[in-house]
Amino acid sequence: MESELEQLPQKAREKHSENKKFFAKLKKRPPKDLDYTMQELHHAEFERTDCLTCANCCKTTGPLFTNVDIERIAKHFKMKPSEFIERYLRIDEDNDYVLQEVPCTFLGADNYCSIYEVRPKACREFPHTDRKKFQQISNLTLKNVAICPAAFNIVEEMKKRIKM
Repeated sequence: MESELEQLPQKAREKHSENKKFFAKLKKRPPKDLDYTMQELHHAEFERTDCLTCANCCKTTGPLFTNVDIERIAKHFKMKPSEFIERYLRIDEDNDYVLQEVPCTFLGADNYCSIYEVRPKACREFPHTDRKKFQQISNLTLKNVAICPAAFNIVEEMKKRIKM
């Protein structure tokens, strides 16, 4: 897994132009069954992929925290939301709450998340490859293929399956 993760950013860079063109076409003319296809590809990939062997998303990026996330996680810690924010979060350039630092504070050495049951929505949905109207998140997907081996594999399989 380590060597695969080391090679992933380079592989993503090599495919970036091709992927960008593909997503531009996908956005203009999404197939009627795109949501179904993406669900299928996502589930097939995650039958093979064990996130606990990787956790690169938690090691390299931080999720956005919604107000609902903050309230839920603060309650889990028996803290006030303002205390949780002060201790763990900062406001980024887009005015969103994000972690003060990465890797994620809640990631253990064993790649387990200490707040898994109450984790942010962004973490629950990552890498967003099974999202409805998938064509609308092409910029996010282009970023995620450089972080997540499963997202990379899903996009490569999607390009084989959907001829543009």
